[in-house]
Amino acid sequence: MAEEPSYSQARWAKQFDEITGEIAKYASICRVNLLDAGNIQRVLNDDSTVCSIQNENAFKKMRSLLMMHYSVREKAVAALGPQETLKIVDEIVARLRKRLGDSPDKTGA
Repeated sequence: MAEEPSYSQARWAKQFDEITGEIAKYASICRVNLLDAGNIQRVLNDDSTVCSIQNENAFKKMRSLLMMHYSVREKAVAALGPQETLKIVDEIVARLRKRLGDSPDKTGA
């Protein structure tokens, strides 16, 4: 039987999942595949040409959410440790890939 996550782990996982869901929504609006290599970095660098559809408001929200994700991840590492945080993030990325129908050999960072 799989070990139940602690309250703290579940809370962090829920926070990551909510942020990631919003990022996926705005990525869909902008028509950018964040799982393609380098695209996350391009968004973080404020390069809206990575988007197939130009929507300034959606791009700004997506970029802000990506920055928030990294900030939350740093806090989670401090609270849970790097291995537990990586485990949570990996599970969320796997679900996102499944939802988007992307292969696991592509990366977004």
